Amino acid sequence: MEHDGARRSQLLTPANIVTLARICLVPVFVAALLSPWPEWLGLHDIINDETKSLVAAAVFIFISCTDWLDGYLARKRDEVTDFGKFVDPLADKILVAAALLALVQLQVLPSWPVLIILGREFIVSGVRMIAASKNEVIAASWYGKAKTVAQIVAIVMFLVKDSLYLPNVDYAIHNPLYVLSWLAMLVALALTIISMLDYIAKARHLLGFRTAAGADPAASTAVVPDDACLQRSADKVIRQAQERKLTIGTAESLTGGMVSSLLTSVPGSSAVVRGGIASYAAEVKADILGVDPDLLRAEGAVNAPTAIQMACGARKVLDADIAVSATGIAGPTGAEPDKPVGTVWLGVSVGDASVAEEAHFKGDRDAVRRHAAHHALELLHDAIARYPR
Repeated sequence: MEHDGARRSQLLTPANIVTLARICLVPVFVAALLSPWPEWLGLHDIINDETKSLVAAAVFIFISCTDWLDGYLARKRDEVTDFGKFVDPLADKILVAAALLALVQLQVLPSWPVLIILGREFIVSGVRMIAASKNEVIAASWYGKAKTVAQIVAIVMFLVKDSLYLPNVDYAIHNPLYVLSWLAMLVALALTIISMLDYIAKARHLLGFRTAAGADPAASTAVVPDDACLQRSADKVIRQAQERKLTIGTAESLTGGMVSSLLTSVPGSSAVVRGGIASYAAEVKADILGVDPDLLRAEGAVNAPTAIQMACGARKVLDADIAVSATGIAGPTGAEPDKPVGTVWLGVSVGDASVAEEAHFKGDRDAVRRHAAHHALELLHDAIARYPR
């Protein structure tokens, strides 16, 4: 009984309650927009269709603002749950879909923008399911957040554009909200498509997409990073982490601590670098970083799940905000039929998301290690830039 009570308390956190309330309020918004509630309440002489749209817009804005509230509560109370990760984006999608379909029902909005937006959600959800089946999480980018904000702004403008116009005057001139609402919708559609392409690009290794050489073109053809190049990348990461007040950690296999060494060589790095784990042996990956031993036995150490688990384990053990991992085949031996020398998987763990990226580097053992270290630093830089403020 105590165990059941603890599970309920973890499930029904204040943040999750707010999220569930947001879902429950969606029918209220739809009813406010579509139902003849002024007639039901005897207010049809006071509230006309235009005023009703304004009321529905106010309800929509209120519901949208709760998205900020549940995120704030989850972070403030340190109560980020798996249920919250699942239901929070679902609530946003339900609200946006309901609003778009209601606008189509009212013939305020044509169906083609709605098909684009909903089609994007189906595609991204499908990619997310593939990633989950392979124990991967595709990190969300700012495109997705911008897309959601743009969609909400566009919906609000379409809700109010027919409520604020001057009668008996040319509609297009004296109702600039008509033009602005379509501009907002076009921006939302552009971000919808861009965010989808960004998501697919991050998951290209899961979908079987490869370049002609079967590798990251930048990694395959780039000049081997020299000491000065590596140091500049490390300096950039440390400065950025200091500005954002974020801590970082590393888990390295083929690079054997190279990334950590580069970071800690920067003056002032002690303020942001929590440490590094050189997990060269499989036993170290399993015992210290928590990588699944069965995974290591069945698939080896050079794959996406191992890279992700290494990064997640390092972030947990080192208590860091962001952690990067590198595992691969530096050569000259160790190649496998589907994993030639130069195959490297890099992982990043940040917030409640983790992602892995495959690269293929050319050159001798030292070149592969230098490429991998440089790429790990670049991934750290990108992860810090995307870290929620």
